[in-house]
Amino acid sequence: MSFFENLKVDYQTGSLENYSGRKTQLENQYWYQEINVADITLENLDKTTDIGIIGYACDEGVRRNQGRIGAKNGPKEIKKQLGKIPTHFKNKTIIDFGNITCKNDHLEDCQDALSKSISKIIENKTLPIAIGGGHDIAFANFNGIQKALKNKAKQNIGVINFDAHFDLRPVENIPNSGTPFHQILSENKNVNYFVIGIQEQANTKELFEIASANKVGFVTNFECEKFSEVLQKQLHQFINKVDYLYITIDLDGFSSAYAPGVSATSSLGFSPFFMFSVLSFLLKSKKVISVDIAELNPKFDIDHSTSKLAARLIDFIVLNHKKTF
Repeated sequence: MSFFENLKVDYQTGSLENYSGRKTQLENQYWYQEINVADITLENLDKTTDIGIIGYACDEGVRRNQGRIGAKNGPKEIKKQLGKIPTHFKNKTIIDFGNITCKNDHLEDCQDALSKSISKIIENKTLPIAIGGGHDIAFANFNGIQKALKNKAKQNIGVINFDAHFDLRPVENIPNSGTPFHQILSENKNVNYFVIGIQEQANTKELFEIASANKVGFVTNFECEKFSEVLQKQLHQFINKVDYLYITIDLDGFSSAYAPGVSATSSLGFSPFFMFSVLSFLLKSKKVISVDIAELNPKFDIDHSTSKLAARLIDFIVLNHKKTF
């Protein structure tokens, strides 16, 4: 707990009890056999690790945003489903660094704890995959990336958000799950923001105006039927003007046919096949420095379909990840 000293959070180290899978006499067949938790912490992390998974068990931002409570249970459920997936990647070390849990209403402390963790993981040349939790995870993840890059010559960060929402609302009283990208853009000059899956019915005119004023690129959900040449060109131009890519995936960007277990559902979102096509394109850039998955709400899931989707996203990212450093 010393790593999070003076922060009002609960922290549970990684545990194999969070993973399960089909029993087999063969080794290295499933994720629950590959995940590493023994004797490795954020304090003694070495540079031989490829992927670091960390949970952000927090839905205080969702509560403040008047959303459906339950996303704090997302990390546990995703890890449970992840353990069951057969592995097809080779020679990659993956560590579960446990879960950071928000205590009471101390959202900012939970964000600080995750930010500190992300920074440490990146500094050790490891790709962080953070699992939420509400989309306020994005403000924490971005700050962690920025801290890790503070002594680098190149510091231009491109944020690509798969989401039905801009999450660009100005902070009126206290931050919430709808304000992270406004916070990021208002506090930083070395950032470019692009959103994939925006739905007009889920964003006010004011949010479109804020996006325009901040030169935010986006494509709507109607442009996400397939990974078109137009979108490929847009993303290619975006990637070329940044030094690093931070990918954040809000599960409510998917159609509710695929992701019913989220804080805010929509039947008009994109499909997993579209997502995997775009993810593959982005990962080939070798610029991806951090990833997170937000807004799983197991309370409203059906047959674990959303948590399974999130787990498969993580598996796909691990399988296709190319070293950034």
